[in-house]
Amino acid sequence: MKMNGADAILRCLEAEGVDVMFGLPGGAILPLYDAMARGTTVRHVLARHEQGAGHMAEGYARASGRVGVAVATSGPGATNLVTPIADAWMDSTPLVCITGQVRSFLIGTDAFQECDITGITIPIVKHSWLVQDVNELPHVLKAAFHVAATGRCGPVLVDVPRDVQEAELDFSYPDSISLPGWKPPRRGHARQIAAAATAVAAAERPILYVGGGTLNAHATDELLELAESARLPVVTTLMAKSAFPESHELHAGWPGMHGPKWSNWALNKADLIVAVGARFDDRVTGKVSAFAPGATIVHLDIDAAEISKIRHADIPVVGPLKPVLTQLKKELDEKKVESRTEPWLRQIDEWREQFPLRYRADGELLKPQKVLETLQELTAGRSDVIWTTGVGQHQMWAMQYLQCDRPRSFISSGGLGTMGYGIPAAVGAKAARPDATVVCVDGDGCFQMTAQELATAVLEELPIIVVIVNNGYLGMVRQWQDMFFNERFSQIRLTQSLPDYAALARAYGALGFLVESEDELEDALAQALASGRTAVVDARVDPREHCFPMIPAGAAALDLVEFEDENGDPRPGRDEVATRSLPLGTP
Repeated sequence: MKMNGADAILRCLEAEGVDVMFGLPGGAILPLYDAMARGTTVRHVLARHEQGAGHMAEGYARASGRVGVAVATSGPGATNLVTPIADAWMDSTPLVCITGQVRSFLIGTDAFQECDITGITIPIVKHSWLVQDVNELPHVLKAAFHVAATGRCGPVLVDVPRDVQEAELDFSYPDSISLPGWKPPRRGHARQIAAAATAVAAAERPILYVGGGTLNAHATDELLELAESARLPVVTTLMAKSAFPESHELHAGWPGMHGPKWSNWALNKADLIVAVGARFDDRVTGKVSAFAPGATIVHLDIDAAEISKIRHADIPVVGPLKPVLTQLKKELDEKKVESRTEPWLRQIDEWREQFPLRYRADGELLKPQKVLETLQELTAGRSDVIWTTGVGQHQMWAMQYLQCDRPRSFISSGGLGTMGYGIPAAVGAKAARPDATVVCVDGDGCFQMTAQELATAVLEELPIIVVIVNNGYLGMVRQWQDMFFNERFSQIRLTQSLPDYAALARAYGALGFLVESEDELEDALAQALASGRTAVVDARVDPREHCFPMIPAGAAALDLVEFEDENGDPRPGRDEVATRSLPLGTP
């Protein structure tokens, strides 16, 4: 069938089953947008900034488990995609980014809005293509979707000059592809899996250390079956939050810089760590030489480059997690070894009771932790909630206080730590799962970086709720300056009232609520959640509040700084401090 390159791009997207793409038009991508006007089954969501479009595509991918698609023009349009591309690279999120480019004969002449986007993104994509022959388009796009979603997921880039979009071809979409250099593993090594099973069966204090790769591998069911069968406690990283039901008796929290003490103790005092799609990130390990010194390491991962990169793997297993976890469970079942883990599980439970999350609930100022606790209470039992976050203190409080029992219900920027991620990611998640209630927990600093995407949420009828934990500061930076820079506060004050976030929300066509006390909190959140509209709740909280526990940068994971009351007592009285303990099996 004869058509031009722009129409061929749309036919390729349709053939891949794409239902939504996110983008912003411009000169070099105009032929593609003209093709959209002629007709396509793919919905286009118009972002207000290309960075927003990229994060929307990430949110879509993380909520759906499918490849996200972002579209931008050349030059600044393409460079505005660099941050979400880098974010997707760090968090292994499958993206296909399609950018327009100046006409082929102008490449290299510094033409208007020309930039070498394939060169710029070399370190942060799995692969990129500059398409110079229109006949290559179907094969390139087929390969792009395949590479993005196979092996370790990640972003790819397809750069298409304007004249290639306008050129004609006889279109047919290939049934298969040939990529001789791309051969991700299809199974794990049987003997290594057997060795892993033997080690697990012999361990007295084993633990599953689960990373975001488990979600990418669609292996959450297999993870649950393995943990239940072998009675193994499970800690989940920030990227893996929701990969294992957090109300389950075997869930042992979230390790790392702001993880509870019981979670870090469970991981660091284990005699065997089974890392499942996790990469021993510095925010989890702290000082690597002091991390879990007595533990044997079993490392399961699709990416061979991650094995022994940071912590030596005594038993490496390279392969897709879904079949690897299934085979590991089978090996353990066949051993019929009586569980040795019950005393270990009781010990973790005792630590959980001994070291609850704590904060001071005195005075008239609203506490940020209370905002998250109230959100949790109002959404408890609902099966349709997806949480997104920005980056900072509010992100860590969200990790600590929001309970996630369903896969893909918590979406946050991990490796790159991208402020402004939350709102556009929420829009993308809503596009992926229209029936879900999508709530973005944001900070006032993050909110101001991508607030313009509220217009996208309103006009595209993708309603989201944004809860701003507004302390008037760049809160995490303030905490570090307070704790490690002798209280020399420098360039961090944003103010709680400028802008007026509730009024700004209303200007965007959304609902706006202002909360300045605990008495106002529940009603405002309940109204926002029940509205069915895009809503912003500006919760003005105590700016002095720090996020604890905390592992200082470079310190050992066991050297946590905990909450202390005014007298330096780490065990506050019941009347002074609100405590949150999560006993095993808490619903």
